[in-house]
Amino acid sequence: MLAVAMRKTRPLTIAVLAAMASLTACGGGGASRTISFNSASCGGTWTLAKPGWHTFELYNANDVGGEIDLIDPRTSGIYAEVAQFGPGTTQTMSLDVGSGRYAFRCLFEDTDPMTGPAVTVPGHVKGFTATVPVTNNELVGPAKAYQVYTAAGLKTLVGQTETLASDLQRGNLAAARRDWLPAHLTYETLGAAYDAFGNFDDEIDGRADALGVSNPHWAGFYRLEYGLWHGQSAAELMPYASKLVADVRSLLATWPTMEIPLIDIGLRTHEILENALEFQLTGHDDYGSGTTLATTLANIQGTRELLSLLHPLLVTRYPGLPGVYTWLNRLQTLLEAEHQPDGTWVPVAQLPESARQDIDAACSQALQELAPIASIAEPRNT
Repeated sequence: MLAVAMRKTRPLTIAVLAAMASLTACGGGGASRTISFNSASCGGTWTLAKPGWHTFELYNANDVGGEIDLIDPRTSGIYAEVAQFGPGTTQTMSLDVGSGRYAFRCLFEDTDPMTGPAVTVPGHVKGFTATVPVTNNELVGPAKAYQVYTAAGLKTLVGQTETLASDLQRGNLAAARRDWLPAHLTYETLGAAYDAFGNFDDEIDGRADALGVSNPHWAGFYRLEYGLWHGQSAAELMPYASKLVADVRSLLATWPTMEIPLIDIGLRTHEILENALEFQLTGHDDYGSGTTLATTLANIQGTRELLSLLHPLLVTRYPGLPGVYTWLNRLQTLLEAEHQPDGTWVPVAQLPESARQDIDAACSQALQELAPIASIAEPRNT
């Protein structure tokens, strides 16, 4: 049975995600007859005469939903998967089938896992490589390590926000502007934990999108940034700084009772940088300091932390892993080039067009390289 709640349809496969540009509707192998799945039969008898690109048409004849995996029956490695396979629906599964052994595995709700008959595809042709699933147990260690990493970051953050509040208490706006950024960057390195933080994340790092910059209920880092770079006095900002300190202290105290879902360990490797592309590299989250490029670097640091924890699991499962580091390094170099000798950062809106295009392209390519990790590192009991 699946160990995690099934999400929106991810109709293709671990392998296909890495080769999306090559995907064709039916390919050289053509489409097979419809293969039916139910609680008594996981695909029944089917054949495939030769290797090559092939599209399977799958029909869920069951009265419940589930997931269908195409596996190597020897290793249980997954070639392809269809998630959120609703009752009475038909979906397709496309992949480059190589010579070897294949079988369908059915993971229907409220039903024990089933594996259908094994099928041999003749020849000596290489196709997609099956990826051995990551189990819940294999992710417990990385999750615990990330729990410790986050606790250390929050402890640092408490001290940094206290320094920021002290600056404002003394009326030293220049010092507050100096100390705001390192505190905010510390928080931005903890991206895999944001969902676990719950309402604390909105209070500490919420944007003004819904409330507006004049709403007194808007608080947190961005509220202080807005005030510090829009001429507001220390007295005006002191209540927001005090609240920020209180919220960070409360989060640190509560953190030992919180838990990061195992599925998030892999998922956030992509989502942290995806959010950076949407909100930081567009300048959306610049409330006056012009430091969203620095924030993106902090997001890269958070991504690297997750990758380091997952590396033992990914290095044998994801051939594209070196490309992840190549493009993260490329993006980091481009961002660091915009850090000025006086310590300031070039705001996104002031970047030369060529520099902005290079940064966006590097980030987009890094995201493409990161994309398969969420599927590869999805925890399974099987």
